[in-house]
Amino acid sequence: MTRNRTLATTLMVAVTTLSSAQAQPRDTLTIGITQYPSTFHPNIENMAAKSYVLGFARRPLTAYGADWRLTCLSCETLPSIENGLAERETTPEGKPGIRVTYRLREGLRWGDGTPVTAEDLRFAWEAGRDQATGFGPAEYYRSAYELIVEDPRTVTIRFDRVTFEYASAGDFQPLPAHVERARWQADPRSYRTRTAYDTETTNPALWNGPYRIAAVQPGASVTLERNPAWAGAAPHFRRVTIRTVENTPALEAQLLAGQVDMIAGELGLPIEQAIALERRTGTRFRITYQPGLIYEHMDVRHDHPALSDRRVRQALLLATDRAQITERLFAGRQPVAHSSVNPLDPMHDPDVQRWPFDLVRARALLEEAGWTPGPDGVRRNAAGERLSIEFMTTAGNRGREAVQQVLQGMWRAAGIEARIRNEPPRVLFAETLSRRRFQGLALFAWISAPESVPRSALHSDEIPVEARNWSGQNYGGFRNAEMDVLTHTIPEELDRERRREMWRRLQAIYAEELPAIPLWFRADAHVWPQWLDGVRPTGHLNASTLWAEEWRVR
Repeated sequence: MTRNRTLATTLMVAVTTLSSAQAQPRDTLTIGITQYPSTFHPNIENMAAKSYVLGFARRPLTAYGADWRLTCLSCETLPSIENGLAERETTPEGKPGIRVTYRLREGLRWGDGTPVTAEDLRFAWEAGRDQATGFGPAEYYRSAYELIVEDPRTVTIRFDRVTFEYASAGDFQPLPAHVERARWQADPRSYRTRTAYDTETTNPALWNGPYRIAAVQPGASVTLERNPAWAGAAPHFRRVTIRTVENTPALEAQLLAGQVDMIAGELGLPIEQAIALERRTGTRFRITYQPGLIYEHMDVRHDHPALSDRRVRQALLLATDRAQITERLFAGRQPVAHSSVNPLDPMHDPDVQRWPFDLVRARALLEEAGWTPGPDGVRRNAAGERLSIEFMTTAGNRGREAVQQVLQGMWRAAGIEARIRNEPPRVLFAETLSRRRFQGLALFAWISAPESVPRSALHSDEIPVEARNWSGQNYGGFRNAEMDVLTHTIPEELDRERRREMWRRLQAIYAEELPAIPLWFRADAHVWPQWLDGVRPTGHLNASTLWAEEWRVR
């Protein structure tokens, strides 16, 4: 009798405890990522960490969804020739042009209650048109030569060229004119250091998404809370904390200790680390591997004395056994890249030139380029200078740092010395790359949208210079006249098959000239708790957080 009563009591306590836990629904979420944004301004610098964080707090005009189709977020209807919101015309200079009309959704408000209006779009356009501001991509603002405010919620933008992607607003999005315009007008060149996005990051008036940034710990975390001015679907979580842990083993440890609930695939564990985690923890977490338009590569400093020679770049690639690296480090889940265009992209050319691992040919090319073996095995030129190259990546990323060690050994066999020097992501992206301070090779990833023309990374006009306040992403300083023509004219070709031929030529130049050293196309490992639902990885430039109001507890 006593044992039965004790058992019954135990079961009642267990049921009561379970009921109590069920009665207290989860309303907070803590996310781990490996980078911290170098700036919170939507249009200054490009960094995946910023895109991920701002996805909770801002809504651009348009974005590509998880189905890779362009959709409206802040606009009512996607413009098209058929619905009359896009119309071909002739510019005042007699060039073929197009006018595109966007109408903002009703009820959009900044976090202080101020309506989001056409004036916010006008201000963003004015600031972007001024080169001193340093907004990117610069080509968008150069082409958008006039913005007409039709009414408080409607603008028409006139472009001096017609492109197949005319409906996409890209990074053009409203900025709160009532907060930012005066700061910008005072001095456009210094605006990037005085913007309220960085000096008053928790100002509600900066945010028009389902969440607003409520607190920041520089380099460590960002806390978001529900935005009471948001008129869309109510988000489930009362508070979302995004914690930056740049060291991926430490990030995994925090996940296992329950200090973070999930690790974002966009900026999380290297795939091999996630595979090992899944083996150890079984079904404790839901782990999804999402292939995508994520191009892991090495940017090349093209005015480097050795790397300016195409033969040296080709030798580096020939001395890199990429197939072995992807198999051994990434369980074969990351296919080798032969250009910057992913096989998942409809414009990928399967017949593009390939550079298989060939150490003999690599050595021959280096000999041809004038680099002969020295007494210590490192090659030297006629002046006695060593073939020694600085090699950088994001500090704390275990996967990339492992790749560096492997490459260092592979290249040594060809007579090339790699000097590893890494920096925290916020320093590498905000300073070293954007201001072209790296001296050799930089290993990181480009993330693109479907059929995204890489003008910003390959056109010579996009080489960051101080005169344009360091806008542009051609960090290596690559120059090629035919590539300039292609990256400018591909968007203007509306016939898909003719465009495909131009893409084929772009990839051929890329594979031959090697503006960057292609490595592989990355798959992201998303690590979620079993109780989280509604997260939809996109596999491209637009982060899953742009649809955070759909996230729910199971």
